[in-house]
Amino acid sequence: MHGYRFRLVALLAIFPLSPISSEFATLFDGTSLSGWTAIDSKPGNWRVQDGCLVTLGAGKGWLSSNREFADFELALEYRVGPSGNSGVLIRAPHQGDPSFAGLEIQILDDDAPAYRQLKPDQYTGSVYGVIPARRGQTRPAGEWNQMRIRAIGSKIQVELNGALILDGDVSDHPEVLPRHTGIHRKSGFIGLQSHSTPVQFRNLLIKEIRSSTNAAGG
Repeated sequence: MHGYRFRLVALLAIFPLSPISSEFATLFDGTSLSGWTAIDSKPGNWRVQDGCLVTLGAGKGWLSSNREFADFELALEYRVGPSGNSGVLIRAPHQGDPSFAGLEIQILDDDAPAYRQLKPDQYTGSVYGVIPARRGQTRPAGEWNQMRIRAIGSKIQVELNGALILDGDVSDHPEVLPRHTGIHRKSGFIGLQSHSTPVQFRNLLIKEIRSSTNAAGG
């Protein structure tokens, strides 16, 4: 455990999440679904309400950005109700299950009794089914959470409410293949998942990171 804590501190020092600045662009304008497309979703499941992107949780499907991104840092706020379940999809294609053909950063009401027996990589902040996040940073259902996601090449960081809860490399997990082919993707769409419960999102901002890993692909 002490070695794990040291690794988090050391990696944060060399791979810090940057402060929100003018380099971040708005992904959601707060008033419309402009810039977004619903994929495999029931009509009316996604809407704008009180300055938030809202999914009613009516069935599956997801809301996709109209643009693809490679390396980036994404900031957002989310709020789930009791037993809430959702996710942020990154580098996702429009074909196949985006949680596996791309990558999903899990969003969950971690403390709900219904979720007591999940696998470690199924709780909030985890790269779903690939890398587990450190638990204990989620706020109670009904409160807003601040999430930051940074993806550079195969390295993924997740910060929740100011704490670094995941710092890993998806290329270190070939054992998840062939199901999780998204670990090989270099670019794709940003997405918000609709599961079985209403979820709200707001203040979605993104900064593209130009590097040698920006080659198109997927």
